[in-house]
Amino acid sequence: MGAILGVGVADGDRADLVAEGGGGRQGLGGEGSLPSPPWDAATTHTRRSPERAAHERRWAKDLRSTFRCAGTLLRLLLVVDHFSGRLTLWRGALWVTLAVLLFLVLCPARVRAGEGWLSSRGLLRERHVRTDRLVSVRCLDGVSQRLVLRDVFGGRVEIDPDVLVHNPDLWHRLAEDSHKSAASGSLTCGATALRRVAERIDRETAETVFKVSGLE
Repeated sequence: MGAILGVGVADGDRADLVAEGGGGRQGLGGEGSLPSPPWDAATTHTRRSPERAAHERRWAKDLRSTFRCAGTLLRLLLVVDHFSGRLTLWRGALWVTLAVLLFLVLCPARVRAGEGWLSSRGLLRERHVRTDRLVSVRCLDGVSQRLVLRDVFGGRVEIDPDVLVHNPDLWHRLAEDSHKSAASGSLTCGATALRRVAERIDRETAETVFKVSGLE
């Protein structure tokens, strides 16, 4: 089929069609073509209009802190081994590996959100969820609290609630789209988790106002 579709289409035209995403597939496939994946529209819109996406403001700062933490640990271990006379090549490699593992554990995911979608990019992959088609929102308690979002397409994103607390634009986008999910009937579990996040944001906002105004 690839050979048949390729007849009469120049290499440059093929690149344009691929860049256009789902539109190119529909033009070639006609009525018998497969529907576009649910994320084609969201990711294409984000690439074309990045200014419309809400970004985590503290991500770069948190990333630098992670680098410093891993680097400090590595330097400390190397210095201790050096002055104790136990520093060898294999011990140095061991400490480097330990520092890398610490960085991987602490490395923050980069969260973005736009109209109808939210994404979380880690070191290896980026996960998406349709926030206007959510089916559940859950809070997972543990060493670090996590907020788990699931949509009707099977998408799943896990984020730190602090990201929403420190980035009102991200929270506004998620709250607005979650109302759409509830109105459409797809969101059957999540009111409690979202209310807990909203209450925390309101509480910390009030505390910040009191501190700035000198009332605390």
